[in-house]
Amino acid sequence: MSAYIPENMEEVAVQVAKHQVHGEQVTPEEVIEQAVPDILQALLDEALEGRYDEVKRDGDKLIVTDAMGEQVGVVTPNGKSFVDDFKADSDALIGYLESQVAKLVGGR
Repeated sequence: MSAYIPENMEEVAVQVAKHQVHGEQVTPEEVIEQAVPDILQALLDEALEGRYDEVKRDGDKLIVTDAMGEQVGVVTPNGKSFVDDFKADSDALIGYLESQVAKLVGGR
């Protein structure tokens, strides 16, 4: 995955610090809220060998649309929220997102 997408809490802390160096105030939760759809997008791009689907956040759901703009899937958190899932076990969350990508891509 990209070095710019934090995949664990240590990398989230680094991202928060980078923002602070530039005078931007962000919380770890804000970084995670952006990281989770980015992770899902990266996984989809890899599985499809290009950017054919797009991930958009809608509250605490991730909506996946195809190149025609048709919704092909919705990914919801395992727990209360993606932020909580990430904080509890980011590796398990990434594994869950990988399984969701397999379901979304496997049927095509």
